[in-house]
Amino acid sequence: MKPIKKVPSLVDLCVQTAIDNVRYIGDVGETDIHLLERILPHCTIDQLKHIEQSTEGRDLSPVTDKLWKKFYERQFGIKSTNLVIEKMKQKKVSYKWKQLYEAKEQDWEAAQQKSLDRIKQLYKKEDARKQSRQVQLCSKVPPSTNKRSFWGGSGSGGSVSNLKGNLMKKAKIEFLNSQEVKNRTAIKNMSLQRSRSASLPVKSSGFYSASTSKLPKPLKRL
Repeated sequence: MKPIKKVPSLVDLCVQTAIDNVRYIGDVGETDIHLLERILPHCTIDQLKHIEQSTEGRDLSPVTDKLWKKFYERQFGIKSTNLVIEKMKQKKVSYKWKQLYEAKEQDWEAAQQKSLDRIKQLYKKEDARKQSRQVQLCSKVPPSTNKRSFWGGSGSGGSVSNLKGNLMKKAKIEFLNSQEVKNRTAIKNMSLQRSRSASLPVKSSGFYSASTSKLPKPLKRL
């Protein structure tokens, strides 16, 4: 025979329904602690905070304190949890784990913010260093006096310009005396002469008419 399944009691059904809808729970009122011990472990941190803040006139720490200890271990590690326990033993004090969690969370957030601020400062310093380096590179231009002296100014720049001028003159003379330039000049002169001779008027018809009119007439035979 198959084993008979246990029929859930009405309390079990109510607890399961509360667990399924734990996100909607607020003030728990006078709910029995043994029921809360079955329901509240299914809460998240925000849900547990909401339930404790919503419940008026009742301290839920007998149920929630061990839950906050678990949250502390999960968030900050077992070593940190054991260190807190050891310090409380040494100082002979006791704090609720919710208080310890909130204090540690604030310290952690402050440390995170400090780290972020330090990183931002490092980025700002790096940006300022890059900008100052760009300004230095842009400001390193040759003085204007050197540029003027290079193109014919006084002093050492003048001697450089004189040397450059002499070299240019020598190169120009050699170019003008080259055979290629002479050939081009001769071709140009010949083309000019041809164009001039072509433009002069030619009266060939008048020459032949004048010359034929002056020829002697043939003698008649006797």
